[in-house]
Amino acid sequence: MTASFSVSRRTLLAGIAASLPLALIGCTSKAAEPLPFEGNDISGTHLGKDLSMTDHHGALRTLADFKGKVLLVFFGYTQCPDVCPTALAQAAQTLELLGDQADKVQVIMISVDPARDTPEILNAYMQAFDPSFIGLTGTPEQLDSTARSFKAFYAKEPGPTPEQYAMNHSAAFYLMDQNGEARALLGPSLTPEDMAHDIKLLL
Repeated sequence: MTASFSVSRRTLLAGIAASLPLALIGCTSKAAEPLPFEGNDISGTHLGKDLSMTDHHGALRTLADFKGKVLLVFFGYTQCPDVCPTALAQAAQTLELLGDQADKVQVIMISVDPARDTPEILNAYMQAFDPSFIGLTGTPEQLDSTARSFKAFYAKEPGPTPEQYAMNHSAAFYLMDQNGEARALLGPSLTPEDMAHDIKLLL
């Protein structure tokens, strides 16, 4: 990963928060009671409503497909050398901590590198962390619409050759409740124990 990526990694969570309207930060919808999240409360922002991507089996997925599940949504890519594997390993540890409740949770990685992350490649990558994880890819237009819906950041960083590039991207999990409402932003500083705590609040 380039030095610029390492520097920006520390500011990605702040960048996401800054991109949200101030009136929405930390507020809750009328239907949701405030909860003591370890992450940043983003209830009432309705982020992610336009999610529409292709899963690693080739099926189109929207939020409606996951109704009844608590979601951990992460933007990343398979050639990411550190941030993504670390985040997904933490998610796998989180599911272990949840025990029997883990089957009520769905971990999703949305690829910010659809040019290289085919469904087949995503499938193999997800299997390396947890067979239950779902990878989503799609057209550049689908990614743009979905990322805008989450207010997620991503950008291509040129490498030594056109094929050897990196992707700068948001480094937090979006925690969504069983009705598909965004509830908390779980940054990279949180432990699997913190993440399990916040998930349990929604189960």
